[in-house]
Amino acid sequence: MTVSTPRPRAEVAALADQLLAAWLKREGHDEPPPDTLTLPAERLRLGERVLLDRDFGDLPAVPDAGAGYLRRRLRTPAPHGTDQLTLTLASASPDGPTEVRLEAEYLAAGPAVRAGGRVPVPELARTLLPLLDATDGPAQIGAAPRLVRPAEVEALIDELCDPERRLPVLVASLPPATAPGSWLTDTLLPLTRQLTGLAALHLLDQEALPLFNVALEYHKVYGGAVRTYLPEVDPASRADGGRHPVLPRHRIEEDVRRAAALLAREPRRLATDLPLPALLAAVPVYRAPAEIRSPEGPATERRPEQDTDAAERQARADELQRVRHSLHRSRRRERFLLLAGDEQRTGLRRPPGSALPGRLCTVRPWDGSPGSFGELVGRFAEFPLLEFTGDQKEALALDGQCDGTGWARLTWEGLTALQEYAAAAVLGEAGGDFKQWCEHTPAGCHRFPPRKAVRGESRTVESHTKWKRERMLPVPECVDSSRRAFMGAHLRIGGGRTAPRLHYLDDCSGSGRIYVGYIGLHLTNTRTN
Repeated sequence: MTVSTPRPRAEVAALADQLLAAWLKREGHDEPPPDTLTLPAERLRLGERVLLDRDFGDLPAVPDAGAGYLRRRLRTPAPHGTDQLTLTLASASPDGPTEVRLEAEYLAAGPAVRAGGRVPVPELARTLLPLLDATDGPAQIGAAPRLVRPAEVEALIDELCDPERRLPVLVASLPPATAPGSWLTDTLLPLTRQLTGLAALHLLDQEALPLFNVALEYHKVYGGAVRTYLPEVDPASRADGGRHPVLPRHRIEEDVRRAAALLAREPRRLATDLPLPALLAAVPVYRAPAEIRSPEGPATERRPEQDTDAAERQARADELQRVRHSLHRSRRRERFLLLAGDEQRTGLRRPPGSALPGRLCTVRPWDGSPGSFGELVGRFAEFPLLEFTGDQKEALALDGQCDGTGWARLTWEGLTALQEYAAAAVLGEAGGDFKQWCEHTPAGCHRFPPRKAVRGESRTVESHTKWKRERMLPVPECVDSSRRAFMGAHLRIGGGRTAPRLHYLDDCSGSGRIYVGYIGLHLTNTRTN
C-alpha cells in the first residue's frame, strides 16, 4: 500500500504505534515502550520470535531541509516461516504531508518451503487507513466503497483521467431496483475486502449511473458490474476502453470469494511493480543494531553478527527501483503504440471529407518533463507557437505547494498538447478548438484529458466585474491595442475544482500563436475564498 496523507510523519507513526501495541496485546505479546526517538535504530524482542524494529533519520538525497523518515518493521512467527510487516513514512518536512508505504510479506524458513497463496491484507492496513485521509493524487483512498451521487460524477471522471493517479479506481454499478445499502453491505464489501489501500473504491447510485455512462461512452459500467479503471484513462479512445477490465454481475454472484481474488489481481500487481515515489525511494535500507532490547530494560542480548551487508542490500533496492521505472516506461510506450496503431487504422477507415490531420504529431518523452515550475518557465521556448505573457511569480509560487512537482508535469503535458494543436490549427487542420482536439486527439499526438480542457468560464464569473478583471490577462499589442484580453479558456491542473489553472487565449487564426496569460492557483470564483 502506497498512499499520501496530509498528516505529519510523527503523527502517523504515533497512530500506527497505538494500533500495533493494541494488536500485540491481543495476541498475548509484550507491548513496546513509547518511541522517544533517542536511538536512530533499535530492535525490541516482544515474545518468542516476535521482533519489532524501529528507526528514523534524515533523507540526504532530498534537498528540502527537514526531510526525513520513520520506519517500523514487525516480525511474527508463521507456519514454516515468518510474517513481516513494514511501515515506512517519509516527508519533505516534519510538519508537511507524508508518503506512507505498508508492505506485508511472508518469509519462508528455507528454499524448500513454498508460500501458501497470497499474503492477506494486514489488520494494520484496515485500522490505519481510515485515520489518514489518504489520497493517491486526486483520488481518495478509503477502506470501503464511497457512494457517488449525480453532483459528484464530474469529479469522479476528473479522478479517472488525472495523469497523476497511480492506483486503480474501481467503479461499481448498482443493479436495477436494488437499494445501495444492501448491495454495498452484502456484495461490495466482501468483494473489495482484499483491496484495502490498493485502489480507490466507488459505487454509482441510480441517478449518477446514466450521467457517468453518457460522459464515458467507451468506458461504461452498468447492470451490477464492477469496472477497474487503470491509470491514464483516455475517455475519447474506443481502443483504450478495452484496457480497463469489467467484472460482470453474474461472475460476482456465482462465487464472491473467487470474484474478489480476480478483482484484486491487477491492483496487487500494480502495487508491487510501480516505482516508489521519490521520498520513499530516498529512504535507506534498514540497518539492524548490534543489540536486542526487551521492553522492560536495556540491551539483553547481542546479535551474533553485525549488519555488514547493508551496502549490498541498498544496491539491490536501488536496482529494483531502476527496474520498476524501466518496466513502467516500457508498458506505457507499448500501450501508446497499440492505441496509436488502432487509431491510425480507424482513421484510414473514415469516410471522405472527415477531419484528419495530414501528419503525425511528435510526442515528447514523459521523462523529459520538468520537475518544477522554475524549470518549466525556463524551458517555455521549447514551444515555438506558445507565448507566456503572465507573471512568472504566480507559477513559481506553486513550487512551494505539496503537489508542486506533479502539477508541473501536468502543466507541461497541457503545454505540449497546446503546441501540437497550434501546429495543426495554423494550417487549418485542427478540426475544431482545443477541447475538440483533446476529445479526438489524432493518432501519434500527445493526449491531454478532455475533462481538463475548459472552453470558458461560467456566466457567473463572466458577469462578475472583479472576477472577470482577474482574467483580463496580458497579450501583445498586435492581438489587442489595450494589451489585455479576457482568457476564459483554461486547463485544470490537478484534480478538483479549486486546483491550479492555466489560462490561455487561442489566436491561431490571427497572429498564429496561443498566449498563456496565467499559470497559478485558482483565480477567484464561487468555489474559492
